[in-house]
Amino acid sequence: MSAAKPFVHAERVRFGHLDAMRHLNNVEFLRFFETARIEFLRDIVPTHDPANPEGNFGIIFAECHINYRSPGHYDELIETELSIGDVRRSSFRVEFVMRVGDRLLAEGWGALVGFDYVTQRAAPLPEDVRATLTARMVPRER
Repeated sequence: MSAAKPFVHAERVRFGHLDAMRHLNNVEFLRFFETARIEFLRDIVPTHDPANPEGNFGIIFAECHINYRSPGHYDELIETELSIGDVRRSSFRVEFVMRVGDRLLAEGWGALVGFDYVTQRAAPLPEDVRATLTARMVPRER
């Protein structure tokens, strides 16, 4: 069985994304990752609606690690590559790499947790979701 291909989301840097030094603001890196992550999950788990979790299962963002490697600049097209890194009973990781062409801007991961909005507690991921996520795992290079 071959490994799943990473998902790629492209987004252009707008003037409002810049800081006083005319670089992509550090906060915007997280926003770019979040937008890409939402599109990725909508693609692989279409039953998950982040805008309306009450009718479905909930997934909440629990942790994020970003390693900044180089600045982003106005009007550059950032490609964020995402993959599933680790799947557990109630949580999973989304790995990401952000690039402009061959230049690495950032890399890192986000941890997401299944969540029950009624009890306001972490909850196991549904089996079908776990199976889908596991099938999309990309082995990490060590």
